[in-house]
Amino acid sequence: MFVFLFLHRVFGYRGVILFPWLARVFDRYDGRSNTLPPLPKTTKSSQSNIHEIRARSVTYYQVLTDTRDMPHIRAQTEAVTFLGNQERDRNLYAIPGLDYVAHEDVIPYTSTERTPIEHELFDKFLMHDSEATPNFVPREYLKSWQERHHLWLELSDVSKDVTHQIRVTVIPFYMGSRSAQGVTVHWWRYSIRIENLNPDEPVTLRERHWRIFSLSGTLETVRGKGVVGHEPRLSKEYPAFQYSSHISLSAPSGHMWGTFKMEKDDGTFIEVRIPPFNLECKSDPTDNKSLI
Repeated sequence: MFVFLFLHRVFGYRGVILFPWLARVFDRYDGRSNTLPPLPKTTKSSQSNIHEIRARSVTYYQVLTDTRDMPHIRAQTEAVTFLGNQERDRNLYAIPGLDYVAHEDVIPYTSTERTPIEHELFDKFLMHDSEATPNFVPREYLKSWQERHHLWLELSDVSKDVTHQIRVTVIPFYMGSRSAQGVTVHWWRYSIRIENLNPDEPVTLRERHWRIFSLSGTLETVRGKGVVGHEPRLSKEYPAFQYSSHISLSAPSGHMWGTFKMEKDDGTFIEVRIPPFNLECKSDPTDNKSLI
């Protein structure tokens, strides 16, 4: 386990890396897109313009974010959320100020402050060590916390897609289940990041359109205005927006996909794809009584 200070390349907040995860990243793109190298002419995609998927392994980090920066960024950072699965434990656990950051978005920096990051868990997880570089090391509490909640912390798949120079990234997390009167409901949390790769042409997110398929055989359509009560504008000043939401299914698995309707400044609209992503449950062999 290692720790170091960083600045987020996109959102600009200060943070400290706690530990890494290795995720499979699935990139979907159109062979005609100029945001990624074109596919060879011999591939099926270059002939029919269907979407190809590139899968690669990428390092992501679990991080603590500086609470002083939270009011000034356009991102929800509450990445650890799960249900207590025991019959006697009916709580929803969540810690604000946690995030998952890809290696490419990390800009390391140094500080001589004894507590360089303001977060309620900083002193519980880390202790000062003047001989170390940086000047703090993980406590045993952080190691045991990570081991105890590995099931809820670890991300496995990340899905990305680019449409009209707008990149959408989705990371799903299984939260647990609830049973009542013989019916079990499974819950997932998903984090979505939307980036304008050409911020000289601003767009505003006006509508969302979701398709939700459950293993039970149901297909649900959901439409709504904006996302989480916002209609974010992606411009040169603020090219990205990140938010989280939740979904429940009566089946242990399913998948989701959809589109965002974006408006340009000239009043025209574009449709941006939300890449398909799987919803898979995880079995919990341990007794999750508390988060901290």
